[in-house]
Amino acid sequence: MTANSLVPAPIAHLPWRLIFVVLAIGLFGALALYSAAGGSMKPWALNHIIRFLAFLGMAITMSYIRPQTYRDWIWPAYGLVFFLLIAVMLYGAIGGGARSWLEFGFIRLQPSELMKPIVILCLASFYARLPSAEIRKFSAIWPAALIIVIPDFIILLQPDLGTSLLLLLGGVMVMFLAGLPMRLFVGAAVALTAMAPIVYSFMLPHQKKRLLIFLYPEEDPLGAGYHITQSKIAIGSGGVFGKGFLHGTQSQLQYLPEQHTDFIFPAMVEEWGMFAGLFLILLFTLLLRWATKVALDTKDRFGRLAAGGLSMTIFFYFAINLLMVMGLAPVVGIPLPLFSYGGSAMLTVMICLGILMSIDRGNRRNRRDHT
Repeated sequence: MTANSLVPAPIAHLPWRLIFVVLAIGLFGALALYSAAGGSMKPWALNHIIRFLAFLGMAITMSYIRPQTYRDWIWPAYGLVFFLLIAVMLYGAIGGGARSWLEFGFIRLQPSELMKPIVILCLASFYARLPSAEIRKFSAIWPAALIIVIPDFIILLQPDLGTSLLLLLGGVMVMFLAGLPMRLFVGAAVALTAMAPIVYSFMLPHQKKRLLIFLYPEEDPLGAGYHITQSKIAIGSGGVFGKGFLHGTQSQLQYLPEQHTDFIFPAMVEEWGMFAGLFLILLFTLLLRWATKVALDTKDRFGRLAAGGLSMTIFFYFAINLLMVMGLAPVVGIPLPLFSYGGSAMLTVMICLGILMSIDRGNRRNRRDHT
């Protein structure tokens, strides 16, 4: 009798290594939020733990839904969330300079976050049905472009540049994985570069300042460039081992803005040092390694494209945030998923993980059926 035979099958079949990695990221984030509040569970750490455990439970529940069910219901979900995006433009609440939320009394919903995994699944469903002979034709491009561009344009009008960027990157990645010719992506890059002045015109004044400061960081170190300046100071002053838990000067003395959301990584590195930063990067690397393996092991075209797109969405969250706080990318308001405070990004990543676990469960089911 093996150890697994003593455990109920639904529990034994969970990807426990992934779950432990996700738990480590979330609980490490709670420690950082505890410190960001000056050694208090309120207002961030306690809410973070409650949301994290609730969303993790949701992701595990989603893993028991068969991938085919997601494929069958993804288009109605796209229509519903698109309707909610329109409702946001008419009745949404304003936060952080963007009209992105709908208030439902006890819950605050950000439909643009839900649209990220939905667009990926819609594109995976579209390309899974498309004959391979059509993949290099125009009929493989324009429907996918509409699926991405229409909601992305509405999100850009809110304006929410970070969410718009992530949705666009995730959608384009699915198109790339589907096998579209490379020349199309080169042409799209040229077209987007040409459209940059239009995108710039939709930005809010503070967003324009952040972009200009990224290009010319020495122009306003105490104004628009303050975030990046303090972030670099915090990361550099932490050294190898850090200044000690609850002893970060930039964070504890409130020099570092948004240290509980977008800039939580430099606040953590200041106190815990470079080794803690590398440890967190290792945890995300293990998470992404598992997600990539799920995509590579999937034989079904829908599942493979969906897993690849969802994996890259998590990667873009992680990579852009780190590049942003190190001054290697403009500040576009993208949090560090599962680690920083905020329910919207955490919900999106947990939805991605729930669907990835569902696909992984389907892979293991198929292997058992063939043995």
